[in-house]
Amino acid sequence: MPIIPFSIENCLIGNFFMSDLMAVLLVTALFLLAISITVVRKLTKELPHGVTRRRWYFLGGLILLFFFGYLGFFVLKYGTFYIGSEILVTAILFFGSVFVLLVCLLAYRTTQELKRIYVLEVETITDPLLGIFNRRYLDRRIEEEVLRAKRHKLELSLLMIDIDNFKLVNDTWGHQNGDLVLKHLTQMLVDTLRNTDIIARFGGEEFVVLLPHTPELDALKLAEKLRIVVAQTPLHRIPELGMTISIGSTCFLHDNDNAYSLLERADKAMYFAKREGRNRVVSYSDCELADKPGSHP
Repeated sequence: MPIIPFSIENCLIGNFFMSDLMAVLLVTALFLLAISITVVRKLTKELPHGVTRRRWYFLGGLILLFFFGYLGFFVLKYGTFYIGSEILVTAILFFGSVFVLLVCLLAYRTTQELKRIYVLEVETITDPLLGIFNRRYLDRRIEEEVLRAKRHKLELSLLMIDIDNFKLVNDTWGHQNGDLVLKHLTQMLVDTLRNTDIIARFGGEEFVVLLPHTPELDALKLAEKLRIVVAQTPLHRIPELGMTISIGSTCFLHDNDNAYSLLERADKAMYFAKREGRNRVVSYSDCELADKPGSHP
Protein backbone atom coordinates (compact mmCIF):
# COMPACT_ATOMS: atom_id res chain seq x y z
CA MET A 1 0.00 0.00 0.00
CA PRO A 2 1.55 3.31 -1.06
CA ILE A 3 2.27 5.85 1.65
CA ILE A 4 1.19 9.42 0.91
CA PRO A 5 3.90 11.69 2.23
CA PHE A 6 2.82 14.46 4.55
CA SER A 7 3.22 17.92 3.13
CA ILE A 8 2.03 21.43 3.90
CA GLU A 9 0.44 21.55 0.46
CA ASN A 10 -1.70 18.46 1.11
CA CYS A 11 -2.72 19.81 4.51
CA LEU A 12 -3.81 23.13 2.99
CA ILE A 13 -5.80 21.38 0.28
CA GLY A 14 -7.55 19.30 2.93
CA ASN A 15 -8.31 22.40 5.04
CA PHE A 16 -9.66 24.32 2.06
CA PHE A 17 -11.86 21.35 1.12
CA MET A 18 -13.19 21.07 4.69
CA SER A 19 -13.83 24.82 4.86
CA ASP A 20 -15.83 24.69 1.63
CA LEU A 21 -17.81 21.68 2.87
CA MET A 22 -18.62 23.41 6.18
CA ALA A 23 -19.67 26.56 4.31
CA VAL A 24 -22.01 24.51 2.09
CA LEU A 25 -23.52 22.83 5.17
CA LEU A 26 -24.10 26.19 6.87
CA VAL A 27 -25.65 27.78 3.78
CA THR A 28 -27.90 24.73 3.37
CA ALA A 29 -28.87 24.97 7.04
CA LEU A 30 -29.75 28.65 6.60
CA PHE A 31 -31.87 27.76 3.57
CA LEU A 32 -33.70 25.01 5.52
CA LEU A 33 -34.39 27.39 8.41
CA ALA A 34 -35.76 29.98 5.98
CA ILE A 35 -38.14 27.34 4.60
CA SER A 36 -39.12 26.41 8.18
CA ILE A 37 -40.02 30.03 8.94
CA THR A 38 -42.17 30.17 5.80
CA VAL A 39 -43.95 26.93 6.80
CA VAL A 40 -44.61 28.29 10.29
CA ARG A 41 -46.12 31.47 8.81
CA LYS A 42 -48.43 29.38 6.61
CA LEU A 43 -49.35 27.20 9.58
CA THR A 44 -50.27 30.14 11.82
CA LYS A 45 -52.63 31.42 9.13
CA GLU A 46 -54.49 28.09 9.29
CA LEU A 47 -54.93 28.26 13.07
CA PRO A 48 -57.70 30.21 14.84
CA HIS A 49 -56.78 33.05 17.19
CA GLY A 50 -55.81 31.69 20.57
CA VAL A 51 -53.09 30.16 22.70
CA THR A 52 -51.95 27.60 20.11
CA ARG A 53 -51.50 30.26 17.45
CA ARG A 54 -49.50 32.46 19.83
CA ARG A 55 -47.25 29.51 20.70
CA TRP A 56 -46.50 28.90 17.04
CA TYR A 57 -45.68 32.59 16.62
CA PHE A 58 -43.24 32.20 19.52
CA LEU A 59 -41.72 29.11 17.90
CA GLY A 60 -41.36 31.02 14.62
CA GLY A 61 -39.50 33.73 16.53
CA LEU A 62 -37.12 31.14 17.98
CA ILE A 63 -36.43 29.71 14.52
CA LEU A 64 -35.74 33.23 13.27
CA LEU A 65 -33.33 33.68 16.18
CA PHE A 66 -31.60 30.41 15.20
CA PHE A 67 -31.38 31.67 11.64
CA PHE A 68 -29.46 34.77 12.66
CA GLY A 69 -27.29 32.67 14.98
CA TYR A 70 -26.38 30.36 12.09
CA LEU A 71 -25.76 33.38 9.87
CA GLY A 72 -23.47 34.93 12.48
CA PHE A 73 -21.45 31.72 12.80
CA PHE A 74 -21.18 31.50 9.00
CA VAL A 75 -19.89 35.08 8.72
CA LEU A 76 -17.49 34.53 11.62
CA LYS A 77 -15.93 31.43 10.03
CA TYR A 78 -16.10 32.55 6.41
CA GLY A 79 -12.69 32.18 4.75
CA THR A 80 -11.06 30.54 7.79
CA PHE A 81 -10.12 26.98 8.61
CA TYR A 82 -12.24 24.77 10.88
CA ILE A 83 -10.84 22.92 13.84
CA GLY A 84 -12.33 19.64 15.10
CA SER A 85 -14.87 21.13 17.55
CA GLU A 86 -16.06 23.67 14.95
CA ILE A 87 -16.63 20.89 12.42
CA LEU A 88 -18.77 19.10 15.03
CA VAL A 89 -20.74 22.31 15.75
CA THR A 90 -21.36 22.83 12.03
CA ALA A 91 -22.63 19.26 11.65
CA ILE A 92 -24.94 19.72 14.65
CA LEU A 93 -26.27 22.99 13.21
CA PHE A 94 -26.95 21.33 9.85
CA PHE A 95 -28.81 18.33 11.25
CA GLY A 96 -30.63 20.64 13.68
CA SER A 97 -32.00 22.65 10.75
CA VAL A 98 -33.09 19.42 9.05
CA PHE A 99 -34.92 18.39 12.24
CA VAL A 100 -36.63 21.79 12.59
CA LEU A 101 -37.83 21.70 8.98
CA LEU A 102 -39.19 18.16 9.29
CA VAL A 103 -41.09 19.06 12.48
CA CYS A 104 -42.59 22.19 10.87
CA LEU A 105 -43.62 20.30 7.73
CA LEU A 106 -45.18 17.52 9.79
CA ALA A 107 -47.07 20.03 11.93
CA TYR A 108 -48.36 21.84 8.84
CA ARG A 109 -49.39 18.58 7.19
CA THR A 110 -51.17 17.48 10.37
CA THR A 111 -52.99 20.81 10.59
CA GLN A 112 -54.16 20.47 6.99
CA GLU A 113 -55.37 16.92 7.61
CA LEU A 114 -57.24 17.91 10.78
CA LYS A 115 -58.81 20.83 8.92
CA ARG A 116 -59.97 18.49 6.15
CA ILE A 117 -61.47 16.08 8.70
CA TYR A 118 -63.21 18.98 10.47
CA VAL A 119 -64.72 20.23 7.19
CA LEU A 120 -66.01 16.74 6.40
CA GLU A 121 -67.53 16.41 9.88
CA VAL A 122 -69.20 19.82 9.59
CA GLU A 123 -70.64 18.87 6.20
CA THR A 124 -72.17 15.69 7.63
CA ILE A 125 -74.04 17.55 10.39
CA THR A 126 -74.93 20.77 8.55
CA ASP A 127 -77.81 21.57 6.23
CA PRO A 128 -76.16 22.63 2.93
CA LEU A 129 -78.76 25.30 2.12
CA LEU A 130 -79.22 26.97 5.50
CA GLY A 131 -75.95 26.36 7.31
CA ILE A 132 -77.63 25.15 10.52
CA PHE A 133 -77.63 21.63 11.94
CA ASN A 134 -79.37 18.87 10.00
CA ARG A 135 -81.64 16.02 11.10
CA ARG A 136 -78.72 13.62 11.61
CA TYR A 137 -77.07 15.87 14.16
CA LEU A 138 -80.40 16.73 15.79
CA ASP A 139 -81.29 13.08 16.44
CA ARG A 140 -77.92 12.49 18.07
CA ARG A 141 -78.05 15.66 20.12
CA ILE A 142 -81.59 15.05 21.42
CA GLU A 143 -80.51 11.61 22.63
CA GLU A 144 -77.56 13.18 24.44
CA GLU A 145 -79.64 15.94 26.05
CA VAL A 146 -82.35 13.48 27.13
CA LEU A 147 -79.76 11.26 28.81
CA ARG A 148 -78.22 14.31 30.51
CA ALA A 149 -81.64 15.53 31.67
CA LYS A 150 -82.46 12.08 33.09
CA ARG A 151 -79.14 11.69 34.84
CA HIS A 152 -79.02 15.15 36.43
CA LYS A 153 -82.76 15.89 36.69
CA LEU A 154 -82.48 18.89 34.36
CA GLU A 155 -85.15 20.86 32.53
CA LEU A 156 -85.36 20.33 28.77
CA SER A 157 -87.80 21.77 26.23
CA LEU A 158 -88.28 21.44 22.51
CA LEU A 159 -89.97 23.58 19.85
CA MET A 160 -91.24 22.29 16.51
CA ILE A 161 -91.63 25.14 13.97
CA ASP A 162 -93.39 25.05 10.62
CA ILE A 163 -93.75 27.85 8.04
CA ASP A 164 -97.40 28.51 7.35
CA ASN A 165 -98.60 27.99 3.75
CA PHE A 166 -95.08 27.28 2.51
CA LYS A 167 -96.35 25.20 -0.40
CA LEU A 168 -98.31 28.22 -1.59
CA VAL A 169 -95.10 30.29 -1.41
CA ASN A 170 -93.30 27.80 -3.65
CA ASP A 171 -96.21 27.52 -6.08
CA THR A 172 -96.73 31.30 -6.31
CA TRP A 173 -93.24 32.74 -6.03
CA GLY A 174 -91.11 29.81 -7.16
CA HIS A 175 -88.69 27.52 -5.35
CA GLN A 176 -85.82 30.01 -5.41
CA ASN A 177 -87.89 32.48 -3.45
CA GLY A 178 -88.98 29.59 -1.25
CA ASP A 179 -85.32 29.06 -0.43
CA LEU A 180 -85.02 32.76 0.42
CA VAL A 181 -87.92 32.37 2.85
CA LEU A 182 -86.15 29.44 4.53
CA LYS A 183 -82.94 31.43 4.82
CA HIS A 184 -84.87 34.44 6.13
CA LEU A 185 -86.46 32.36 8.88
CA THR A 186 -83.12 30.73 9.71
CA GLN A 187 -81.51 34.11 10.21
CA MET A 188 -84.32 35.21 12.52
CA LEU A 189 -83.97 32.01 14.52
CA VAL A 190 -80.24 32.56 14.91
CA ASP A 191 -80.70 36.25 15.84
CA THR A 192 -83.58 35.70 18.28
CA LEU A 193 -82.67 32.51 20.09
CA ARG A 194 -79.92 32.07 22.65
CA ASN A 195 -76.40 30.80 21.98
CA THR A 196 -77.11 27.69 24.05
CA ASP A 197 -80.17 26.74 21.97
CA ILE A 198 -79.72 24.12 19.25
CA ILE A 199 -81.35 24.97 15.91
CA ALA A 200 -81.79 22.30 13.26
CA ARG A 201 -83.71 21.78 10.04
CA PHE A 202 -86.03 18.86 10.66
CA GLY A 203 -87.08 18.50 7.05
CA GLY A 204 -88.66 20.65 4.32
CA GLU A 205 -89.98 23.80 5.99
CA GLU A 206 -89.93 22.34 9.50
CA PHE A 207 -87.38 23.36 12.12
CA VAL A 208 -86.63 22.08 15.60
CA VAL A 209 -85.18 24.11 18.44
CA LEU A 210 -83.79 22.17 21.39
CA LEU A 211 -83.67 24.19 24.60
CA PRO A 212 -81.43 22.66 27.29
CA HIS A 213 -81.93 23.77 30.92
CA THR A 214 -85.21 25.45 29.95
CA PRO A 215 -88.59 24.86 31.65
CA GLU A 216 -91.68 24.78 29.45
CA LEU A 217 -92.96 28.18 30.57
CA ASP A 218 -89.72 29.86 29.47
CA ALA A 219 -89.81 27.89 26.22
CA LEU A 220 -93.33 29.18 25.50
CA LYS A 221 -92.23 32.77 26.14
CA LEU A 222 -89.29 32.32 23.80
CA ALA A 223 -91.53 30.73 21.15
CA GLU A 224 -94.02 33.58 21.34
CA LYS A 225 -91.23 36.13 21.00
CA LEU A 226 -90.01 34.30 17.92
CA ARG A 227 -93.50 34.10 16.41
CA ILE A 228 -93.95 37.87 16.77
CA VAL A 229 -90.53 38.64 15.28
CA VAL A 230 -91.23 36.47 12.24
CA ALA A 231 -94.69 37.94 11.68
CA GLN A 232 -93.38 41.50 11.91
CA THR A 233 -90.23 41.10 9.79
CA PRO A 234 -90.89 41.17 6.02
CA LEU A 235 -88.64 39.52 3.48
CA HIS A 236 -86.44 42.26 1.99
CA ARG A 237 -86.59 41.08 -1.61
CA ILE A 238 -90.34 40.41 -1.50
CA PRO A 239 -91.78 42.71 1.21
CA GLU A 240 -95.34 41.93 0.15
CA LEU A 241 -94.77 38.27 0.98
CA GLY A 242 -95.90 37.96 4.58
CA MET A 243 -94.62 35.02 6.59
CA THR A 244 -95.94 33.43 9.76
CA ILE A 245 -95.02 30.30 11.65
CA SER A 246 -96.81 27.76 13.82
CA ILE A 247 -94.93 26.43 16.83
CA GLY A 248 -95.52 23.36 18.94
CA SER A 249 -93.86 23.18 22.35
CA THR A 250 -93.23 20.40 24.80
CA CYS A 251 -90.95 19.64 27.73
CA PHE A 252 -89.11 16.55 28.86
CA LEU A 253 -91.10 14.32 31.19
CA HIS A 254 -88.69 12.44 33.39
CA ASP A 255 -90.90 9.37 33.86
CA ASN A 256 -90.07 6.94 31.02
CA ASP A 257 -89.71 9.75 28.48
CA ASN A 258 -87.38 9.54 25.48
CA ALA A 259 -86.20 11.47 22.44
CA TYR A 260 -88.77 9.96 20.10
CA SER A 261 -91.75 10.84 22.31
CA LEU A 262 -90.37 14.33 22.85
CA LEU A 263 -90.35 14.97 19.09
CA GLU A 264 -93.73 13.31 18.66
CA ARG A 265 -95.40 15.55 21.25
CA ALA A 266 -93.90 18.72 19.78
CA ASP A 267 -94.99 17.64 16.30
CA LYS A 268 -98.54 16.99 17.50
CA ALA A 269 -98.69 20.40 19.21
CA MET A 270 -97.39 22.10 16.06
CA TYR A 271 -100.05 20.50 13.85
CA PHE A 272 -102.68 21.46 16.42
CA ALA A 273 -101.49 25.08 16.10
CA LYS A 274 -101.88 24.90 12.32
CA ARG A 275 -105.31 23.32 12.63
CA GLU A 276 -106.43 26.06 14.99
CA GLY A 277 -105.63 28.82 12.50
CA ARG A 278 -101.81 28.99 12.20
CA ASN A 279 -99.53 31.81 13.39
CA ARG A 280 -99.68 30.67 16.99
CA VAL A 281 -97.78 28.82 19.71
CA VAL A 282 -99.35 25.75 21.30
CA SER A 283 -97.93 23.63 24.11
CA TYR A 284 -98.54 19.91 24.10
CA SER A 285 -100.27 20.07 27.48
CA ASP A 286 -102.89 22.52 26.09
CA CYS A 287 -103.24 20.45 22.94
CA GLU A 288 -103.76 17.25 24.96
CA LEU A 289 -106.36 18.95 27.14
CA ALA A 290 -108.26 20.28 24.12
CA ASP A 291 -108.36 16.84 22.52
CA LYS A 292 -109.88 15.12 25.56
CA PRO A 293 -113.54 14.10 25.28
CA GLY A 294 -115.83 16.74 26.71
CA SER A 295 -113.24 19.49 26.50
CA HIS A 296 -115.08 21.22 23.63
CA PRO A 297 -118.34 23.10 24.33
